[in-house]
Amino acid sequence: MSVKRQAAYGLTLFLTSAASLVVEIVAGRMLAPYVGMSLYTWTAIIAVVLAGFSIGHWIGGRLAAPQIPAATALRGIALALLLAGLTAGGAAPLLHWLAGILVESRAPPLLLITLLAGGIFFLPSLFVGIVSPVLTKLAIDDAPDRQGPVIGRMFALGAAGSILGTLSAGYLFISWIGSSGTMLAVAVLYLAFALAYGLQGRRRAIAVPVIALLIFAAIGLARLPGFAAPCHTESDYYCIRVIDFAPQSGRPSAAMVLDHLAHSINDRDDPTLLYSPYLHFVAERTRRLLEGQPPRAYFVGGGAFTLPRAWAAAFPDAALTVAEIDPAVTRVAAEAMWLRPDAPGLRIIHADARHTLATLPPEQRFDLILGDAFHDFSIPSHLVTREFHQLVRRRLVPGGAYAINVIDQSEAPRFTFALVKTMQQDFPVVEVWLDDDSRRRGGRVTFVVLGLAEPSASPMLRATDPVSRLGQRVWLRWPEDDLNRRIAAVDPPVLTDDFAPVDRLMAGFLLRPDEILR
Repeated sequence: MSVKRQAAYGLTLFLTSAASLVVEIVAGRMLAPYVGMSLYTWTAIIAVVLAGFSIGHWIGGRLAAPQIPAATALRGIALALLLAGLTAGGAAPLLHWLAGILVESRAPPLLLITLLAGGIFFLPSLFVGIVSPVLTKLAIDDAPDRQGPVIGRMFALGAAGSILGTLSAGYLFISWIGSSGTMLAVAVLYLAFALAYGLQGRRRAIAVPVIALLIFAAIGLARLPGFAAPCHTESDYYCIRVIDFAPQSGRPSAAMVLDHLAHSINDRDDPTLLYSPYLHFVAERTRRLLEGQPPRAYFVGGGAFTLPRAWAAAFPDAALTVAEIDPAVTRVAAEAMWLRPDAPGLRIIHADARHTLATLPPEQRFDLILGDAFHDFSIPSHLVTREFHQLVRRRLVPGGAYAINVIDQSEAPRFTFALVKTMQQDFPVVEVWLDDDSRRRGGRVTFVVLGLAEPSASPMLRATDPVSRLGQRVWLRWPEDDLNRRIAAVDPPVLTDDFAPVDRLMAGFLLRPDEILR
């Protein structure tokens, strides 16, 4: 038995296994700007990667047959890693090209997600999957009297490498070099091992310069535009983009896009100008609730900090607490969307909003708590459960209000029905509001669901403050009798920490081609 050969086989298996799981983790981030990062996205990615591994292992098993010479097995490893490196290195530009075609085709969302995941990440997984059985066979041939320990060691190294790859992708690589850079690093690793194993074959005079050239090409490609991620900032949580909104507004303004969903729009010169109807409604309703007094408000999610920025400018004595989990979002809002993080009365906490709300000083209460956090189109499940609503209720002053923005379909909003039913367990009054333009248009809409101590005085709210210069906005309350009748007919579950099937309830909305691609 050669200790050096055993170490080389083990190291190769360990690092290529790590790289293969890096690809799986990075796949979610790379697809997010095109199809979001939902349960369906991760399901497709995991299935595609496992399918690639499975077929690769089967092919590798054929190369590991007893009659296959060691030299042939080594050439097989070199070729498999060469192909793995090429397909991993080309993932970013291929995704950009393929997504452009498929998105324009308006394919059904599940098909779109599966085709993108399969078209980009199946082949890298297949080719690297070939390596493991062949390496294990070579290690056994090198120590035929220690088959059991060798097999156990190789399996353990593969599993340990997978763990390292998962952790390093999530905690290190994406944060430091981004998703495209990470894929190129994986490609360079694969090609380097392909070079090392190519040196073992008889055709190394050809293999070595070719693979070395490919390594340098992969490193150089990182500077080309086609290999750049479509993000202005790639954080631990989101692909963050800022888009010029001036062509639409006629004023200096910008929109923040997280993954593939536009979250909010800020006006440079007038922070109180609220382009989004649902934020405008919350501002109008709160002004009536507080009779013009400075608000004490808690924001579940910051995004571009549109409403906190507006209230900080309009009410110098306001007390505004924003829980934004991603510091990079705050940084981009300050650098590109005119947020002043040090504005009087504004406190920003970079942590989970539910945990933050639970750990604030016991005496701290709010006039308004606004839920405006999204993961793709859906709200994180721990922010819509009865247990969370009980926490919210405890943190409101007597007569205070809870408002939550909900993206859903206008015709049969099953998730909205479940949320209303859940909130009715703990709030005396629950109302659903929608601006009249969205009601007339239908399709994807943003409801505002209110949890109140007393019902609103009127079923209609008309804009009266200065932001109404965007147009005479009108919001309508969903009639209570009709709402309750619709909820009873659907009979959605009460959402709890133990059972909150948000993705299933939103499936009818998420799987509509005209919605997921907007």
